[in-house]
Amino acid sequence: MLLLVDYSSMLYRAFHSTPSSVPMNGLHGFLGSLARVIADRKPSGVAICCDYDWRPQFRVDALPMYKTHRVAAAVEDPVTPQEVLGREFLDALGLAVVGWEGYEAEDIVATLAHTHRGEVIEILSGDRDLFDLVEDPRIRVLYPAKGGIQVVTESWITEKYGIPGRSYGDFALLRGDPSDGLPGVAGIGEKTASTLIARYGDLQTLQAATDLNPKLKAKLEASADYLKAAAEVVMPVRDLPLPQRDLSLPEAPKDRATLERITREYSLDGAVQRFQKSVQDLNEFKARS
Repeated sequence: MLLLVDYSSMLYRAFHSTPSSVPMNGLHGFLGSLARVIADRKPSGVAICCDYDWRPQFRVDALPMYKTHRVAAAVEDPVTPQEVLGREFLDALGLAVVGWEGYEAEDIVATLAHTHRGEVIEILSGDRDLFDLVEDPRIRVLYPAKGGIQVVTESWITEKYGIPGRSYGDFALLRGDPSDGLPGVAGIGEKTASTLIARYGDLQTLQAATDLNPKLKAKLEASADYLKAAAEVVMPVRDLPLPQRDLSLPEAPKDRATLERITREYSLDGAVQRFQKSVQDLNEFKARS
């Protein structure tokens, strides 16, 4: 099983859940979370998937409102320095840090999930957009929840939202996503979106339906351009030309000098030791199996 980590999403969660008194708190919390997931899920390999552009131009061109509410906040985002340093740190640790210029972490995740079709994939992310990739029995999302990790499968999506497990993307288009600045179809909230996708199966079938209430039909027609553009924004890119990488867990640091410098400067000794122990324990478990 390959573990694909949505680095930016998980780092932000760690930053806001780890006390600010902890040096480099986001990275410290992220490494602790990763160690716990490795110990629990026992992956054969890990990829740290990064945003090289959190607001890609192709998405802005398709839908100018995309993440506009975050632009001002991003200028002084306190997580950004930790994200940049963290990439260097995780690479020095020996993990595969993967990104592509002009694309977001979700595109890296989707491409790796698509290219490693012969393997089971688990995606560690706090971004619900990645629920669109869930594909029983091969792809599931590990979503941080109160009290631990929620394993998101098609059956879980159906139970939670009342829709077919592989229709989350169309459901999200209708409902909208305020966190990304996407309003959805005016007059259609989560409950209505769930009902419609449950009945028609997908957005294309819904838009072509001839038995819709006239008011609902008018809402969909008025939002047709938005829905077309939003589809380009919401759906992750699955065919980036990423170079092949060794995703196996590191038996030793890749760059010990850099690792020791950052560890010493930001008091990350405990976090590094917990991570390395989780990898060592996993390797011993595999040797016994």
